Amino acid sequence: MQKGRIAGAFTLIELLVVIAIIGILAAMLLPVLSEGKSRAQNSECLNNLMQLEASCHLYSTDFNDYLVPNRAGGFVSQASSTNGPTSASNPDSWCPGLAPYDTTPTNVESGLLFHYDQSVAIYHCPSDMSTVDGYPGLLRTRSYCMSIYANCDDEGNTYHKYTEIIQPVPSSFFIFIDTQEEDIFDGTFGIFAPNDPWSGYWLDLPADRHEQGTNLSFADGHVEHWKWKAPKIYIGPYWPAYSEADLEDLHRLEQCVRLD
Repeated sequence: MQKGRIAGAFTLIELLVVIAIIGILAAMLLPVLSEGKSRAQNSECLNNLMQLEASCHLYSTDFNDYLVPNRAGGFVSQASSTNGPTSASNPDSWCPGLAPYDTTPTNVESGLLFHYDQSVAIYHCPSDMSTVDGYPGLLRTRSYCMSIYANCDDEGNTYHKYTEIIQPVPSSFFIFIDTQEEDIFDGTFGIFAPNDPWSGYWLDLPADRHEQGTNLSFADGHVEHWKWKAPKIYIGPYWPAYSEADLEDLHRLEQCVRLD
């Protein structure tokens, strides 16, 4: 045994080399692990929307082909307004209540779809870290909204039954959408049709938390992940697209509402 060295022990240089190797391996693995977590969350979000869409179809089977009622609970008075939406009562809806203020899952559980899948978890995107207003440690119970063109009486051109959905065809008509956390309010997702004078304005904003993308369900029962060309930046209710890329994203979504 060499003088001053204990048999079987590491020298300082050997220890530093081992630490450096561990650091390099960690730096290589962390992005992979992060990407894997992101993909898992995206898959879970898609599954949530598929379950909600399946519940919507079950409701339709029980109620003579009618889509589940989709009642708004918030309204904005004019375009490009800096005022927040005003609230109104929206009971007897697929999911009553207002996402930023619901401190309990009571509104989720009283919704008309909960009977068909009694899982509170499917109403919340796992990547949505937004919290209830005034409760910084309490995650919201809902991340999704339902198209205003799906049995919402506040939109005069809404579809009331699945068999009415013709333009666009059911595989292109979106029902549920993952919604931007700064813009979510009631359970209704407002959007203008392509021929509306306000086409080019966002009324409600989709999420972009899935690698600058969102998830949607469609009337035929399938779900999709959409990648946006531009980040979805909340400016205010009733606001024009902020760039050409954002406008392309908006026009893409506008093609998935009632077109006639």
